[in-house]
Amino acid sequence: MDVDIAIIGAGFGGLGAAIRLQQAGFTDYLVFDRGDDVGGTWRDNSYPGCACDVPSHLYSFSFAPNPGWSHTFSGQQEIWDYLRGCVDRFGVRPRLRLRHEVREASWDEQARRWRLRTSGGEHRARVLVCATGPLSEPAVPAIPGLGEFAGTVFHSARWRHDHDLTGRRVAVVGTGASAVQFVPRIQPMVERLTLFQRTPAWIMPRRSRRISRLEQAAFRAVPGAQRAVRAGLYVAREALAVGFLHPAVNRLASRMSLRTLRRQVADARLRDKLTPRYAMGCKRVLISNDYWPALARPNVEVVTAPIARIVPDGVVTDDGTRHDADTLILGTGFHVTDSPVVWRVRGRDGRSLGEAWTPSMQAYQGTMVAGFPNLFFLLGPNTGLGHTSVVLMIEAQLRLVVAALRHLRATGADAIEPTAEAQRRWTERVHRRMAGTVWQTGCSSWYLDATGRNTTIWPGYATGFALRLRRFRPADHRVVAGSRPGEPEREHADAV
Repeated sequence: MDVDIAIIGAGFGGLGAAIRLQQAGFTDYLVFDRGDDVGGTWRDNSYPGCACDVPSHLYSFSFAPNPGWSHTFSGQQEIWDYLRGCVDRFGVRPRLRLRHEVREASWDEQARRWRLRTSGGEHRARVLVCATGPLSEPAVPAIPGLGEFAGTVFHSARWRHDHDLTGRRVAVVGTGASAVQFVPRIQPMVERLTLFQRTPAWIMPRRSRRISRLEQAAFRAVPGAQRAVRAGLYVAREALAVGFLHPAVNRLASRMSLRTLRRQVADARLRDKLTPRYAMGCKRVLISNDYWPALARPNVEVVTAPIARIVPDGVVTDDGTRHDADTLILGTGFHVTDSPVVWRVRGRDGRSLGEAWTPSMQAYQGTMVAGFPNLFFLLGPNTGLGHTSVVLMIEAQLRLVVAALRHLRATGADAIEPTAEAQRRWTERVHRRMAGTVWQTGCSSWYLDATGRNTTIWPGYATGFALRLRRFRPADHRVVAGSRPGEPEREHADAV
């Protein structure tokens, strides 16, 4: 089946692309997703306590405000419901192809089309928008003996709701954003909880509250009031970037975090285990009011010795200690810098995106890749944020996508891609800006790829990123002109 635009992924990126393209007049599109519903990471992550660490009024589309948010920081179910509501609100549902896993997408140079092989059949598309997101593929650590565990094992992103944890001896591996949320929820019900920690997290209080019905009514009656709240949150969250770009500024926040730790954990030995010894912000700063208190409960043990191996009835650490467990929960994050999806996308010369991104990911404006015509990658390299909503980055990228497609339409061209030189300049500029930021202070982080390079975070303000993408730059692109009747096909590269 032929379609003008194929979108892979039905989370914030994919649905945002569908809506914005449709509003711009590009209505011949399909959205493919391997799941049985939309929602992306908010569909897949349903562990107890799952919630967003960005304010609700900012973690939503600017063009689809939700006056009915129940809390200032929303939970998983409410965000998922919001995305499902957007599908019907903007008429996207007929264009969805759910339970369609894209197994391969390859560029056909002769036809100048993307060929998609999916679990539901084959398709061709002129344009490919990859919106699979950085939190779509759970990372399972290669721990010796993991397959020999006799109990129940699952990743937090694939929570086993059919497995009752009441009275269980639970081992949790990982202390990131997911564990900080689910550990306090399961701690009261389990007999024993052993938390294996490699690196403690910096944690700040979660200042969430219920949004009153009066406020919700005001937002419905006066949409400008909600826009004003969003604008205030935007400015406040952008201000937080100062601490990431200039690490010395974070000292006050670090002291606040440590004061909270002293107040919530009385045991000095446990407090020492939970005290970070790296600059705040080098790894993602987490927010919670109940994580540290949960770890101080009598039925919880925090283990900092490295895991040596898994045995059928527990975990053995490097010091030889055996920790009994009948349930093993992996809160070990996602394949962010090494997502398997990049090996399924093949460009003009047959190379996969994974090969093009060896040893490190790079993309022009975080969105387009040299050698991959008509490919747009949402939340691509160096588009992540540590201080505010990534939905802002998605919307900035979508403005670029629409502008590029309008350029194709206006010129009658068949294909467009960034020049290798423009991509190189952009990447070098990004990594020059990274120098001196908190992300370069030496901690081990999922922001870094196998070479130690930060290919995840945007080293600046979301506003700065949006300004750089505010207009399409033809001179940075290679354009393949369309053929006219009676004339041979031709291609040219715009001057750089």
